[in-house]
Amino acid sequence: MPGPGAYLVGDAERKEVEDVLSSGYLSRYGKVGDKRFKQKVVTLENRFASIMGTEYALVVNGGTGAIMASLVGLGVGPGVEVLVPGYTFVASITAVIAVGGIPILTEIDKSLTMDPDDIEKKISNRTRVIMPVHMLGNPGNLTKIMEIAKKHKLLVLEDCCQSLGASYQGKMTGSIGDIGAFSLNINKTITSGDGGVVITNNKEFYERAFGFHDQGHKPLRMGVEIGKRSLIGINLRMNELTAAFALGQLTRLDEILKTLRQKKKLFKDIIKNGSIKNMEFRKINDPGECATLLTVIFKDGKTAEKAASALNSKTVSKSGWHVYNNMEQLLNYVNSDGKKLYRKHMLPRTDDILSRTINLSIGVVDPGLGADFGVNILSAKEEVKNRANEFVKIVRSIVD
Repeated sequence: MPGPGAYLVGDAERKEVEDVLSSGYLSRYGKVGDKRFKQKVVTLENRFASIMGTEYALVVNGGTGAIMASLVGLGVGPGVEVLVPGYTFVASITAVIAVGGIPILTEIDKSLTMDPDDIEKKISNRTRVIMPVHMLGNPGNLTKIMEIAKKHKLLVLEDCCQSLGASYQGKMTGSIGDIGAFSLNINKTITSGDGGVVITNNKEFYERAFGFHDQGHKPLRMGVEIGKRSLIGINLRMNELTAAFALGQLTRLDEILKTLRQKKKLFKDIIKNGSIKNMEFRKINDPGECATLLTVIFKDGKTAEKAASALNSKTVSKSGWHVYNNMEQLLNYVNSDGKKLYRKHMLPRTDDILSRTINLSIGVVDPGLGADFGVNILSAKEEVKNRANEFVKIVRSIVD
């Protein structure tokens, strides 16, 4: 079930981890004057900010923590509404609730990302943040989303947990909105097992996010001395071992993206040349997408179901906690007034699109995303060709 980075673990990660093991320092905090203290967490933050082109980066213990810290950084708290698409991992939605906010679900379009045409319908006087999710490595329509945010004086939190390495109009995802959140878990582009990153160009947002992740402390303390507390926070800190592993993985990012894009192009071209009727590819908002998955959309749900069954896969509508209809904890959630805010089939366009859609793995092999059929980053060229031709043969027998 891992993402591409997990297939490529080797000497780079081992060297970084051994560096920490020999140092005796496991926490992100240590004695700055001691040469044994390798400062892997801070190094990862600096390197990540440099790659993303932002002033600040904060590493945390997971993608969920990155979203929570980002929300607090933007001032989300009790009663504040955040717009979130109904197709995303459950944590994008529950993180809002965890910091006291109110998730307002929006429709998606055929890019499988937030539908800009639905955003303004959902804005109220309590809305503060729009959270586009760059789902399956495909950037959302940030041109329109940023225009809407500017018009209504709202903030934008880019959920980049599935888009590490993707770009939009030449800029890295996460660097375009007010703040961006990333995941380094086992299914992502690169991994450290678990881990997350927050990036921003805004000092205030950074300091608030940092404070929340470290019991309220102001940023840039390096030792364990007591610093100034800026707000109520919790512990979302990353340790030196995790950061060391992530540093090793980060050296592979360009190689991973290049390989995925090559394999996806080959896979997609063969399917395209198969001339399958009544099937289209999802809309890609920018060629800088990660290429971790290839997504196809059929004319109707019945055809998609037959195709998915023949491929020993499933439609995206049945892909677990990535679809709001399947998030039982969300559907059972009751607010402080005793009201249920979420119900099945409250987003009809999203339901329709996902019922007709199948994900094919290129680099992320995850049944939780419905990506049961496809290849992985280590698949040889002939295997990619064979799997693509197999897809064409199976699906054409169903739709023709």
